[in-house]
Amino acid sequence: MRPGRSANASAALVLNATYEPLCVVSVRRAAVLLLSDKAEAITHGEGYLQSHLQTIPIPSVVRLNKFVKVPHRRKVSLSRRAIFARDKWKCVYCGGPAETIDHVIPRSKGGAHIWENVVAACARCNHKKGDKTVREMGWRLAIVPAVPKGAAWRVLGHRTPDPRWELWLGARN
Repeated sequence: MRPGRSANASAALVLNATYEPLCVVSVRRAAVLLLSDKAEAITHGEGYLQSHLQTIPIPSVVRLNKFVKVPHRRKVSLSRRAIFARDKWKCVYCGGPAETIDHVIPRSKGGAHIWENVVAACARCNHKKGDKTVREMGWRLAIVPAVPKGAAWRVLGHRTPDPRWELWLGARN
């Protein structure tokens, strides 16, 4: 099957038989799950997939027909993109567009590379702050850095969710 003309979605949310979000897969993988009767389409995306024998709407959310027990990661992996996503791509010091990451307590002063100590910052603020703490600069953080929580972060990580997935992912912190 290949995407029809109006296809623009590239990923689908997979739900367990109990409607619990499990993971995000490619539209192609979601179509294979549907065609092999291992899942059913809950929500369709825009466009369709077609072959010379069959045309199906692009799946946006699919639900597995059988329950799958999957051990969940308890922690969200710390990555540069995840930090930017958590801080909404804005500098926590001035509110401008974030370009770099900064350690609130500099590593040279014993600060760890953990969620609670890393924030998104613009290059200007990061350079100006340098090797000083926020307190030494007299600055305030717009947000308190914390580990992201919730099913959306566990399933999506730093990915931007499709608006059609909100019902199953709930509010994203």
